[in-house]
Amino acid sequence: MESIVKTDSKGRKKVLNACTEPCAIEKGMRLIGGKWKGSIIYHLKDEPVRFNDLTRMLGGASKKMVDQRLKELESEGMVLRKVISDRPVAVTYELTDFGKTALSILDELRIWSESHQI
Repeated sequence: MESIVKTDSKGRKKVLNACTEPCAIEKGMRLIGGKWKGSIIYHLKDEPVRFNDLTRMLGGASKKMVDQRLKELESEGMVLRKVISDRPVAVTYELTDFGKTALSILDELRIWSESHQI
């Protein structure tokens, strides 16, 4: 729903169709907008990746931060965690079909950021 600001005859402003809950953009940003979330999703785009490899790909993110974000993405249904070995424990992460739907958005954001040298 689109909000509109109207001014009455006395100069007072009133908002019509004001959002009473988070809009669709805000809801989407809550899913993929957390620190490192977009980068994690983007690095999982091609194939399953092991935890330590993913941490190395991200560079500045701590293991604790990566673990926390992966748990969030898993609970949101965007990432799938697979245990591939019990001893020693080896885990891979991959995108779900739902997670893959965010890739086009992230790619557009990457292009926009690069073109504006952000």
